[in-house]
Amino acid sequence: MNQVPWDAKELSVGQVSERSGVAISALHFYERQNLIHSRRTSGNQRRYPRETLRRIAFIRIAQRVGVPLASIAEYLSQLPNDHAPSRADWKRVTRLYQNEIDERIHRLQQLRDEFTECIGCGCLSIGSCKLANPYDTLAEHGPGPRRLLEN
Repeated sequence: MNQVPWDAKELSVGQVSERSGVAISALHFYERQNLIHSRRTSGNQRRYPRETLRRIAFIRIAQRVGVPLASIAEYLSQLPNDHAPSRADWKRVTRLYQNEIDERIHRLQQLRDEFTECIGCGCLSIGSCKLANPYDTLAEHGPGPRRLLEN
C-alpha cells in the first residue's frame, strides 16, 4: 500500500480509493451520481481534489446508517464545487439533515425498545395486546403499527 502524500492537492482515482477504502468502481458510481467530482488530465485520467475524501467519508457514514443516496446527493449539492467546503459550509449541511437523523434515531430506538410490547399492528399475538388494543380497536386509526407511527 502506497501512502498518499499529505501535501497532495489532487489525488488519482487509485489514491482516493486507497485512502478512502472505497472501491474504484464505487468512486466512478459516486461521480456518475454527482456525489463527487473530478477533472480530467490531458491523458484523460481523473484527478480529485483532496477534499473529496471528506465527501466520501460523509457518503459512507450516511449510507451505513441507512440514509438513501438521493438524500445524500441533496445534502452534498448544498456544498460548493469550486473550492473546499469550509467548516461553515459543513455546518449548514449538517443542519439540513439533523431532523432526519433525529427521526431515524427515534425510530431505531422504538424498534429496539418497544417491539416486545403491543404496537397496535392488529396481530393480537402478544399477551399485552388484549389489554392495550382489545378487539384491535387501534385499526380505527389507520393501518400499520399505530402505537409506533403516532409517536
